[in-house]
Parts: sequence; C-alpha cells; structure tokens
Amino acid sequence: MARMGQRRQMKRLAAPWFYPILRKEYKWVVKPQPGPHSIEASIPLLVLVRDVMGIAETGREARKIISEGLIKVDGVVRKSYKYPVGFMDVIEIVSTGETYRILPDNTKFLRVHRIDKDEARLKPLRIENKTIVKNGYLQLNLYGGYNVLIKTSSPIKPPEDVYKTLDTVVISLENKNEIKDHIRFGENALALVIGGNNVGRLGRILKVQKGMRRYRTIVTLKDLKGHMFQTTVDKVFVIGYDKPVISLPGEML
Repeated sequence: MARMGQRRQMKRLAAPWFYPILRKEYKWVVKPQPGPHSIEASIPLLVLVRDVMGIAETGREARKIISEGLIKVDGVVRKSYKYPVGFMDVIEIVSTGETYRILPDNTKFLRVHRIDKDEARLKPLRIENKTIVKNGYLQLNLYGGYNVLIKTSSPIKPPEDVYKTLDTVVISLENKNEIKDHIRFGENALALVIGGNNVGRLGRILKVQKGMRRYRTIVTLKDLKGHMFQTTVDKVFVIGYDKPVISLPGEML
C-alpha cells in the first residue's frame, strides 16, 4: 500500500520548478494524473487551489473544496484533486462565480488571470495536427487534448479545410465543436510564448525560418516595446492580429 501511495505522488525536490511549494518542509507533493496537459506544463488542481490561488490553506481543505464540486475547469466540474491544469484553461469558482484563465508567465511559468463571464465562454487552442476521419469529417487535434470535427463535402482537398497546423482556433466552451474564430500562424500575427527562456512574452511574428523538424524551426518576434527575440515554433501560440482575442494582464501589453 505504501508503494502504491508513493506512485500517486512525487518528491517535492523533483517537482517542476514552477510549483509554488516549499521544497524541504515536506517530502511529497501531489502528482498530476494523466490528462490534457503533460506533467512538464501543468499543475495539479490541489496545488492550484491551495498554493496559487490561495483559496485553501491546507491540502485537506483544498481536497474538500474540489470534491464538493466547487471548481470548474473549462466549464466542467472536476472532483479529482490531481486533475492537471495548464495554459488557456478556464477556471471557475462555483461559489463566487469568479472566472480565471491560466496564462504563461515569464517568472512563474503560469499565472492566473481574472476574466469576465463572456470571455470565460471562449478558449483559444493551437492546432497540433489534423486528419480526415470516418464519414468524411475533418478532425482538428488541438492543444490541451481537444478535438473538433468539421463536416466536409469531399474527402479529397475539402474546401472546408482552411486550417493549418500551428493556426489557432477559438472554440466555444458551451459547444466545444463550435469554432468562433480562426487565427492563422504566420508573419504579423501576435503570439504568446508558452515555453523556454522567453515564456510569457507577447510579440509580433517577424520571420519564420523553417527547419527539418518543428523544434528546429526558429521564429523571430518583436515585443510591444520593440525588443526582438527568438524561440522555436513549438513554443509559439498565436492569439490575434491587431489585438489579442483574449484579455491579458496590463504588464504583458
């Protein structure tokens, strides 16, 4: 039993660097369960509620809040305290109606940003892959484990297929198969960096230097203060053209 319990946890010293926890006071911390985000880019719901948002003071209090269905992620009640939460997820505190979005941050890796009810109905997601599936549907495989099905008139070069990998689609969280907006990846698009040394920076894409593999494709961006920086294309998440389709903290603009 002890061994099984340990597998559900991980040592605090081995936890991702961005977990806001005391590393030496206790030995173990909650390990995220398999889900829509990898362990390297997510935080378990208990740690979010207790250590990031400060809704609970202890792990026991956090588990109670979560098990009572008081926390929604993307409009769905999540009762597992190990549920992984990551970028672009929408968090709702049911008892107060407050809504937040998880965004990348340059110093904390992820941050919680307060949003209004209208914005909480929408979620931008990057297209990771696409394929034609049964019955002639185009399936978009999106960041965070989402899939969207689009009915096509022809399985060969369907005219409905205006989407490319690395583009972003904005979906409705009330109807997850409904696309509200489509943002093409490319020069002049506004993008957030979701990994690496420049995580959390907002910039306009100036140039894309294609490599043999995605992680070798280099993107040059310019932030709103005029500073240029580079990152690999897998860390770039486009969120608009003239302005972002989501609200951002003032210091990021």
